[in-house]
Amino acid sequence: MNLSKDEEAKFRKLGINSVLELALRVPHTYEDYRLHEKLLPQKAQLIDATVESVYKAPNSIQITFFAHNLGHTVQGVLFRPKSYMLHQFKAGERDYYYGVIDCKQGHCSMSMPKKVAKVGTITPKYKTALRSDVMQRLVQSCLTKENLLHVKLREDIAEELLALHFPTDEFLQNKEYSEKTFQALKYTELFSYMQMLAGKRRYFQALSSHSKEYKSWCKTLPFILTDEQLKAIDDIYLDLKKDVAAKRMVVGDVGSGKTMVILAAAYMNMPNRSVLMAPTTILANQLFEEAQKHLPQLKITLVTNKTKKRDLSQYDFIIGTHALLYRELPQASLIMVDEQHRFGTLQRNMLEKLVTEQELKPHFIQFSATPIPRTQAMIESAHIDVSLITTTPFTKDIDSKVIHKSDFQSLLLHVKAEIAKNNQVLLVYPLVQQSEAFDYQSIDEARGYWERNFDNVYVTHGKDKDKEQVLLDFREKGNILIATTVVEVGISLPRLSTVVIVGAERLGLSTLHQLRGRVSRTGLKGYCFLYTNKKKSERLEEFIHTKSGFDIANLDLKFRKSGDLLKGISQSGSQFNWVDFAQDEKIVKMVKKDLKAVSKP
Repeated sequence: MNLSKDEEAKFRKLGINSVLELALRVPHTYEDYRLHEKLLPQKAQLIDATVESVYKAPNSIQITFFAHNLGHTVQGVLFRPKSYMLHQFKAGERDYYYGVIDCKQGHCSMSMPKKVAKVGTITPKYKTALRSDVMQRLVQSCLTKENLLHVKLREDIAEELLALHFPTDEFLQNKEYSEKTFQALKYTELFSYMQMLAGKRRYFQALSSHSKEYKSWCKTLPFILTDEQLKAIDDIYLDLKKDVAAKRMVVGDVGSGKTMVILAAAYMNMPNRSVLMAPTTILANQLFEEAQKHLPQLKITLVTNKTKKRDLSQYDFIIGTHALLYRELPQASLIMVDEQHRFGTLQRNMLEKLVTEQELKPHFIQFSATPIPRTQAMIESAHIDVSLITTTPFTKDIDSKVIHKSDFQSLLLHVKAEIAKNNQVLLVYPLVQQSEAFDYQSIDEARGYWERNFDNVYVTHGKDKDKEQVLLDFREKGNILIATTVVEVGISLPRLSTVVIVGAERLGLSTLHQLRGRVSRTGLKGYCFLYTNKKKSERLEEFIHTKSGFDIANLDLKFRKSGDLLKGISQSGSQFNWVDFAQDEKIVKMVKKDLKAVSKP
């Protein structure tokens, strides 16, 4: 569809890029400029009337009409009239006027009547950055069935949208949108967004199109991988064989075994080189140790800020922190990023450029431990391939409970009992320093109590330069760790059995789930206490009965707007006005299937 310069300027003013987005700017009301023989109670209507008299009062103009279509006198009133209004009403003239008529005891009045030229039409009214009449003309020129079908929209959906902008009498009879109309708006919103995502996807020739068989390696492991781990590995196996550089995101719940998928990818990429970037030294170290244990065939190295610069071309698998971005990296055909949301897009792109040769690109796989709703995974798949790992190798035994001030003594007894068993306790506070606006203790206020009453208490937070060392010391020698949500993702603490989250109602459910996921990593009996001053919280009550991170992601949708869910991946903001991620999985599936069909060459 070719737009004129004038139309392009109007699209810019509306903040839209396509005819689909124009179709989604639906009218907020309709004005019916057709003549009716009967009075329409409480509705604005048109009269064919002769002006019998005009009287100008101090703050109003009073006009007496005789409405020929109704056979009745109607008293019109203009309140605080502008001077130009007076010229519209001249005694003896017959014309068409529009307004709400109210009749009481045979006396009919019309407040704020306006003269109408477009008789016999139903006129949609828009609330947009354009004046309503300008918007109407834009819709009439651009929003045609031909244009909607040209952008591959389904015909039945196109017809439903056109009925919103060019309404019939039957449409006006309905006081609310029908289910069919709602479905069409949701479908169009998803179709427009996913089509835009697909359009952003770029395809590059891969540095390598080779993949080593992985099943024999799996048999050498001291445990059996879950079906979903194997499915994700198989997805990557097929990716590596293609001559198009892969872009995949593997999303796994806390403790779902993403590490083994990472190691399998490095194994399948042999003899080619792989690079893995992790957000913290602790996490990079853990991955390095696991790689050394399970990949004896590979020459592996670790790169952090503390390691000396050296020639990295002798290694098959380079694992590191963002320190990798400041080293001279040899060519690698596979790049992996763990906890991808911890890195900015620029950092991820920098890493890719460091190992790229001319036009050829490495395969790129990102891993995330923040589960997303299935609907979101389907939407994102228009832009990037997605693998979900929703199950864990073993079921964690964690009791979750909402607690209040009155439960503090029994909490203390629990903490003492766990420490006596050589288990560890994590206390998560919302702030480091005291704040007047806050009705919970900060770390600074609370630490004195715990340090006086318990041994081996460690304290850290996001701005602590030594946080990684504190976490390592705590892992070996600590009883209690006091921290902010800095421990949400990362270090493995095998003896951690209990997490207490202070001011739990302030945190997103996925963050609570990540914190709960820190405990019971090795099959220990685990406990998660959500401390709140709120007497009742439906959100927290539902959370404690929900174990799967993917179900938590759906709960999050239920309790907050779904708009910001996509921010981490596609920066869409509050993209959706009609779609409900929690309810509309069926429509997402339909759109995905239809887009696949229309994009085939």
